[in-house]
Amino acid sequence: MKQLNIVLADDHQLVRMGFRALLEKLGVTVVGEATDGQQAIQLAQSLQPDVMLMDIAMPNLNGLEATTRIAQTNPNIKIIILTMHATAEYARRAIRAGAMGYLLKNATAAELEIALDAVSRNEMYICSAVSKYFVESFTRGEQYQESGLEKLSSRQREILQLIAEGNSRREIAEKLNISVKTFDSYRAQLMDHLNIHDVAGLVRFATRVGLVSPDA
Repeated sequence: MKQLNIVLADDHQLVRMGFRALLEKLGVTVVGEATDGQQAIQLAQSLQPDVMLMDIAMPNLNGLEATTRIAQTNPNIKIIILTMHATAEYARRAIRAGAMGYLLKNATAAELEIALDAVSRNEMYICSAVSKYFVESFTRGEQYQESGLEKLSSRQREILQLIAEGNSRREIAEKLNISVKTFDSYRAQLMDHLNIHDVAGLVRFATRVGLVSPDA
């Protein structure tokens, strides 16, 4: 495998430490670490790594949203989603976001190396534990059902996540550098698009579609 520069994006320090040690054994250079989606976007822009290993469930901005934005602005960076979600639904969303790979956190070192080699050659890699669900769905003739997130803009999804994480109106406005009045307008549009008219309903929706973890 050729020499690669990699950024790790995961909000758990022990996970990052474990994968850094594993990657270094594979001869890969970890050039940066991010703890949330916003920081991942910043490091992608400043470091221009060959590959990013991106967790899904991160605070402030989740890994799928960060992947969408990085793929739009830095298409040469290959992103591998590294997650515990072993479902075809999450893998579909990752691919739609622009990820080149989908790998579970319990993958072996050999599979991680295969995934890195594949995306470095501009080939997609989906771990076997998830790819079998694609085959089964195709065999059964199942149709992909949109979750509702597809109706929302990138900014609306970001605001939905921040609401679901328990941030106040003022906290969200400060984080996004907008006025509280502008936030109220975004929230009203969000509720209208989803036909959900209370914050508790938004939190339940965000949890159901995996935008935040149940314990967020």
